[in-house]
Amino acid sequence: MGRQWLHAKRAIVNNRKGQLVGKLVKEITVAAKLGGGDLAANARLFAAIEKAKKASVTRDVIERAVHKGAGTGGEKIDISAITFEGYAPHKVAVVVECYTDNVQRLAPEMRVLFKKGILGTTGSNKFLFDHLGIVEAYTSSASPDLEAAAIEAGANDFAPLTHQENDDIPEEGVSGARFFCDLTAIHAVSEWLKANSWSVITSEMGYIAKNYPELSEEHRAEVGEFLHALEDNDDVQRVWAALK
Repeated sequence: MGRQWLHAKRAIVNNRKGQLVGKLVKEITVAAKLGGGDLAANARLFAAIEKAKKASVTRDVIERAVHKGAGTGGEKIDISAITFEGYAPHKVAVVVECYTDNVQRLAPEMRVLFKKGILGTTGSNKFLFDHLGIVEAYTSSASPDLEAAAIEAGANDFAPLTHQENDDIPEEGVSGARFFCDLTAIHAVSEWLKANSWSVITSEMGYIAKNYPELSEEHRAEVGEFLHALEDNDDVQRVWAALK
């Protein structure tokens, strides 16, 4: 999966906590702006709030962000959702999702960040990815029927998931899985899993690469550094890459 390089960064150090919370609040605000404040009808907002809760963002902060984005809080927002496409070193396809209040600042920043890669134009490589809903979860059952769970939850596909792939999954005593679904089904899949003894750890929209280039360990390290630099930009919300 194209975001495994991020798993090592799940344990955010204290001096980056403010940056993480700021990104999550911005994501909630934009999601509410684009699709309204109804969680059941806005998969993007549901996913954003789930992530914020997991990061211990307070209820008051979440609610203010929703009201601000939905236009019910009396504050005007001017944040744009922009997606950049391109390639990391060694021809690894990348999709970068950004939320910004200053497009004129962000565009040159992206050009600098892509100096070691290739910054493409809109539509230049997004076709190399499937745009899907992604729900990651684990259960205490030793041998769960993942196919049955996927069908019952309303997911289209599934794959086993281990602690090595996502360190939010306990190392022992559980079985993990990643469920893929339609974008509009994220809320329903997550809620079914929660109601059936699964602990949901990730619930989001994502870009999953259709193919992955073969890379040496040295090249993988170079790509990882490139992707980390992208993710560190304050306006970058998501980085998806064709990197296993």
